[in-house]
Amino acid sequence: MQSLREVLSHHPFVADLDAPFVEMLISCGTSVRFERNEYLARQGEPADAFYLIEEGEVLLETHAPHGSMLIDRLGPGDALGWSWLVAPHCWHFDARASEPVNAVALDGRCVRTKCELNHELGYELLKRFSILLAHRVETTRDKVSGLHGVPV
Repeated sequence: MQSLREVLSHHPFVADLDAPFVEMLISCGTSVRFERNEYLARQGEPADAFYLIEEGEVLLETHAPHGSMLIDRLGPGDALGWSWLVAPHCWHFDARASEPVNAVALDGRCVRTKCELNHELGYELLKRFSILLAHRVETTRDKVSGLHGVPV
């Protein structure tokens, strides 16, 4: 099993961060595992972490009138969760493991504190999470557009 340092230094979301920033994140991280159909996050619940996926697949789903609607599929190399960064820090989607998932969980409060103390780290993470957030908006828009058959 790889150490957090090894995982973070190779994960695409943070691989190009300066080494001191990676060290700061290591102190906020832990390795986690989720079994098939286990939830990493539930829509509306407190978002107190984000995840860097190492292995497995996570389904992003949202509540729809007749059940859940699949928004996106995440796999190795993807990051899950921007809600820890934006108040009121509640998940906007359900995230469910469709197969066993190994990931690094980074404690949101710990990372926010480190970002307050080091604005360069905060800026680097904000750039990455802005891209992630824009992707989620585009993906959700595409799903809704396809559902209604009209451009949004």
